[in-house]
Order: sequence, then structure tokens, then C-alpha cells
Amino acid sequence: MNIPSLARKITFTLFLAMSLGSAGFLVAATVNTIIGAEISGNPAWAGLPAAMFTLGTALSAFLLGFVMERFGRRLGIVIGLLLGLFGTLLAALAIGVISFPIFLAGMVFSGSARAALQLGRFAAAEVHPPEQRGRAISNVVIGGTVGSILGPWLAGPMGQWAVRTGYNEMLGPYVASFILIALSALVVFILLRPDPQDLGREVSRIYPDKSADNQHLRSFSEIFRIPAAAVAIIAMIISQAVMVMLMGITALHMKNNNHALFGISLVISSHTFGMYAFSIISGQLADRWGRGQVILVGAIGLILACVLAPLSPQLTPMALSLFLLGLGWNFCYVGGSSLLSDQLSPAERAKTQGFNDLLIGLASALGSFISGLIFAASGYGMVGLIGAGLGIIPLGLTLWWQLGKSRLAVST
Repeated sequence: MNIPSLARKITFTLFLAMSLGSAGFLVAATVNTIIGAEISGNPAWAGLPAAMFTLGTALSAFLLGFVMERFGRRLGIVIGLLLGLFGTLLAALAIGVISFPIFLAGMVFSGSARAALQLGRFAAAEVHPPEQRGRAISNVVIGGTVGSILGPWLAGPMGQWAVRTGYNEMLGPYVASFILIALSALVVFILLRPDPQDLGREVSRIYPDKSADNQHLRSFSEIFRIPAAAVAIIAMIISQAVMVMLMGITALHMKNNNHALFGISLVISSHTFGMYAFSIISGQLADRWGRGQVILVGAIGLILACVLAPLSPQLTPMALSLFLLGLGWNFCYVGGSSLLSDQLSPAERAKTQGFNDLLIGLASALGSFISGLIFAASGYGMVGLIGAGLGIIPLGLTLWWQLGKSRLAVST
């Protein structure tokens, strides 16, 4: 068995699936807050579709973790993508019949596809030795770079296509979303062989992970009490919540400032480019520089983005601020994912990582929902201020953990 070659094949397959799937998510995400405000008739509910999407992501991540543990990573990812396709169809139907409840139901199911592909980053990590996991995770996450460029840029042309064919402009992005997610499911079904779970067990036998207790199957509460694991989980939860709070409401903020759909797409594209394009750098830094340092850089980026974004509604400042928001998220996400993987034995991975992504999704759903309420009550500036305050949490916790490690090293 040529483990390095198979690991590269699995990682590339997951990269390709992430590229197609993320483009599908993001072409729809570009217009979700606009649709929410228009169909519901109340701008305060603009953030609810994104909240339901992330809630679906959260619940699916938890359930798919059990599916992957029992039936393997490949089947779990395919099931999640198929559920996402069903959600996309529901959302498109809701736009046609102007039904907010059906649209929200579609958002819940759509989140399953995102959950499946996000869990794929851990599948890539487990087929590599510990010192290469940061880069393996980043090689999957960077697939979102394709989505960050292709997805939002498709929103405008697909909207124009829908209008020319006699449909609602907002329906076009969902047609593109369905096609892209279907292609992602096909890639995983055909190419993700052997199953990463099987190869991961062999890798763990050859490269035993000394940082994980392979004899005792720990509960999530036991794992969370490990300082490094707690820092990793909290960094991912907070960074996701802050990112969706600001990004999710930006499209509506820009529309209120008379930006066309093309300009909105450009800003969202710059944001998602920041989320994914530098994953190779963040992954290499996580392996060479350290997980904690990468999380610190990410937290600082999130705080700066939240402070800068409300200062100007002009296109260029908005694009730069949202790019920085995406970059900060990437460093927290890759650094946190790598750090959490370091703490887990093979038997603990799928369920713990699924539960971790459940918590991320719940926090993200809450952030998406309250962003619309905060925006309606106090404006975009308050959304940024609250996001910056939350960004201090992973910054402070990571500093505390790093200082604790330093004190322990000195004492020994």
C-alpha cells in the first residue's frame, strides 16, 4: 500500500469536491439576505435564512459524524451533499411561490452539504502523519478559493439569465448552486477511494500520535477540559460566529447604500477569496510556526475587519475589510482544526469533530440571526462593534494557553 500516494489522491478529491461545493454555497449566499428581507417583508429577518443554513450545517455535522464513524467518510459526505441538493430545490421553489417558511426549510437542508464538505478537512488530516496535518487541512480548505471566485461572480450572470427566461432574478443563483453541488457529490462518490477512515487507521498504526490517548476513549467533556482542545474549539466557534455576523449582513447593508448586485458580488468574492486563497500559507505556518500563533494572527485579523468595515460604505474599503475578515477566519479555522486533530485518537475523531462542528454551526446560526436584529435596530456599525468584541475571546484564550505552555516548559 503506497500510503503517501493514496493520501495525495484523497486530499485532491476532497479539494475538488470543496471547490465545486463551496462555489455552490457562495453563489446562493450572495443573495440570501436580500431574499430573506424581500420574501419576509421585514428587514429584521434578513439574517434568518443564513441562521437556518448554519443551523442545518450544525445539526448535520453532528449526525454525519456518527454516519462517518459507522459507514465511512465517503458515504457520510455523499449523504450530506444529497441532502443539500434537496434543500437547494426547496429554496428555489420558495422563491417561485414566495414562501418564507419553505425558503427557511430549504436553508436547513442546504446546510447538510456544507457540513459534509467541512468534515472532509478532518478526513484529509487523518490520512497524513501528525506533522503534515496542518497542510493537509489547508489543501482541502483552499478548494474554497475556486468557490470564492466562481460562486459570487456567478450570481449576477445567473440572475440576468433568470430574468431573460421570465423568472425571478434571485432564482438564477440557486440553479447554479444545484448544478455545482451535484457535481461535488459525483466527484466524492466516484473518486474518494479508498475510504479515508480505513487509510487513517493504517496511518495511525505507522505514526502513533503521542499527544492522544489511544487506550481510553474519552468523552467530549473530557477532551474539552484539555486546554489545547478547548482553545482550538473556542477559536473555531468564535471566528465562525464573527465571520457570519458581519459577512451575512453586508449584502443588505450594501444594497441599502445603492450598490448593484455586481458590486455586492465583488465584495463577497473578495471576502471568500480571503477565506480560502491563503490556506496553503496558514497550513504551513500551523505546522512550522505553531497552531497557537496562527490562531492569534487570525483573531487579530477578525478584530481589525470588524472595526474597519463600518467606516465607509464605498466599494473598495468594503472589499478590503471583508477580505481581511475572511483571512482572519481562515487562520483561526486552519489553526484550530489542526490543533484539535492533534488531541484526538483515531477512535475519537469522527464523533468529536462532528460535535465540534455542531457547536460551530450553532454559534454561527445565532450570529446570523442576531446580525439581522442588530442591523435593523442599531445599524451596521453596531454589528461590527459586537463582532470585534467577540474576536477578543480567542485572542485572550490563546495568549493564556501559550503563556501556560511557556511557564510549564520553564518549570521542567
